[in-house]
Amino acid sequence: MIMEKITPDNFDNLYLDPVEQQQIDLFVCREMERQVHRYIKAMSGSKKSMECFIDRLSKLSLPQKEEAIARYIDLNRKIIDGLDWKIILTRSVANYCDTFAYLIALIQNKRKMVYYLQHIKQTYIKYHSVFEINGKFGIKDHEGKVVIPAEYDFLRTPYVYVDDLSMVPVIAEKNGKMGLILPDYHNTVAVDFIYDDISLRDEYPYFEARKGKKKGILDTNGRFEEYASDPAE
Repeated sequence: MIMEKITPDNFDNLYLDPVEQQQIDLFVCREMERQVHRYIKAMSGSKKSMECFIDRLSKLSLPQKEEAIARYIDLNRKIIDGLDWKIILTRSVANYCDTFAYLIALIQNKRKMVYYLQHIKQTYIKYHSVFEINGKFGIKDHEGKVVIPAEYDFLRTPYVYVDDLSMVPVIAEKNGKMGLILPDYHNTVAVDFIYDDISLRDEYPYFEARKGKKKGILDTNGRFEEYASDPAE
């Protein structure tokens, strides 16, 4: 790709200030945190859930926060339903600019605004996808790298509401039995394939399992707690 040479005449239009981009990225990240907060409230999340999310993010660097929020959005894609990315960018630019004239000049720079919009979406929209080979299913990340190999008869991708930034396992079926696989690129079995059925819950420990006539809750460490009585009764 041929890059246009920067000259004194086109400097303002073509030059991207790394400090400007870093600061706008910071303010965009704060806006995306607010968006997640709204989602947690909309899902009737507890104050504890909110505090857990905030606490986990506070310990991360900006790139780590961006990656963590992108993973969270991948699990909870309704977060960005109807989201106006231009408003997110405009708020972030306004927080960065120290004068109104500078704000207007930056917003009116269409090349920069298009660049920043594309950059924001590339940062926060990183969806995984399910693929099939010879009737077996696996998962790839947004770059096409294999997260889980195509070895399973069924995969339930982890679109669940979670109250922290932990890695949520994927429900999988192999040889007629259900188990849990970590989406960690290493095909790590979190819970052995010994269950007749596993389904998602909206709260920790996130999974409900059935083994024969036994039914109960299942955590990501494989601990199974049988119900005292069938909760459906």
